[in-house]
Amino acid sequence: MPDSPMSDIHIDDFYKDAAKILVQLYSCFPRKTLLFVEDIAGPDDPDEFGIHSARHQACFGAMIWLAESGYITYQETIRQEALDQACLTHKAFTLLATRATFTPADKDELTSGVPDSVKTLTQSNIHQLREALKTQASCAIGQAVRQLMIQSRHHY
Repeated sequence: MPDSPMSDIHIDDFYKDAAKILVQLYSCFPRKTLLFVEDIAGPDDPDEFGIHSARHQACFGAMIWLAESGYITYQETIRQEALDQACLTHKAFTLLATRATFTPADKDELTSGVPDSVKTLTQSNIHQLREALKTQASCAIGQAVRQLMIQSRHHY
């Protein structure tokens, strides 16, 4: 009997965390900031040994992965609580400000008759991430983050 399709919830959480991290750092760019895990993943209650929940650790891992993959920089970690002096890299900033290679199909209908300057802003990657986060739909957030990462392979 074939396996039934299952959602990889940890991947959905990664997409949501990555989107939130990039949007938060874009909103204060170019200023460096203290990026707290709890601001992204929500409150955490470590166990009696001080070990954070798997969800908290996964969000912290997403932050480190984004740094190792060239999307963000930071000066140092503060335990597993935060990244100090976090900022978007040049590549991430220009990628987020660039026109998205993918926009939802109904977006053309919503922007007809809109001035080109406004249309350009709504077609940026940062706008796509913000809109996907507003929906709170895992599939929309995942699609926006995947498309951003695919586009980043060809973005310098």
